[in-house]
Order: sequence, then structure tokens, then C-alpha cells
Amino acid sequence: MENSNTRWVLGHKVTVHDTSGDYDLMYAETPPHVPGPPPHLHNSYKESFLILEGEMEFMINGEVRNVKAGESVDIPPKTLHTFGNKSDAPCKWINIHSPKGFREFFEQMGLPAQQEKSQENSVAPEIIGKVIATAADFDMVIKA
Repeated sequence: MENSNTRWVLGHKVTVHDTSGDYDLMYAETPPHVPGPPPHLHNSYKESFLILEGEMEFMINGEVRNVKAGESVDIPPKTLHTFGNKSDAPCKWINIHSPKGFREFFEQMGLPAQQEKSQENSVAPEIIGKVIATAADFDMVIKA
């Protein structure tokens, strides 16, 4: 499932889909043993994850839980969270941000999937630095 909207973002393969509603919708694939973004919160975004295949470990306000295929996670605004695939199998998932606007993060921080070595380059130190430096522009408050 690759199209021009498919990008590697911090080690995760993300495809953004257009929506007519006031939310952003994306489909993602996370290879085994890929960590997530730094722990962060959004002041205005509500965020939902639906695991389609595999499993993902989430940390939500300090509580760690393993979310398996068919299960979902709902994260209200101002909730500290991160996630990563600690398993030996890929994880496929859907992510929704409401209201609209967060897709800009994926589009600006991601590298085109068809680009050579885009997965490994998506976690290069300069990309991580750019994410940290510009996080506030995307209503992403990083808490180290």
C-alpha cells in the first residue's frame, strides 16, 4: 500500500489519507523493534490508534500497556504518551488526530517511501533534531 502520500517517519511507514471531516487519518506499518516518538502530548489534538495487525506497546501518562490487533487506544488532549513496537513481528495500525492539522508533521518530517534508504534515514540524528526543534509548531510538546 504505497502511494505518493507514503513516507517513513521516525522509522514508521506512514500513509496519510485525505478526509472531508475535521480529522486527519493515516495508516502505518511499524517494523519489529522500532521505538516510537519521544514522550509527548498535544494541547488540542485528540488522538486514536487502532491496531490492525501485530501489537504495539503504549505508554500513556506513565502507564504501560500492550495493545493487540483489534484493540484501540484513545488519547485525550494534554495526555503524555508514546508507543513502539517491541515485538518480533510488524505492526499495522490506523491513527486519527482531531481536529485536522497534524498530517503536516508527517508530511514535513517524513521521507518519501520510494527514496533509497528512507527508512534508516528517517531516524538519522538530524531528523530527530529537527523533530525536537519544530515540535511546538505541530502542537507536540515533548517531555523528556
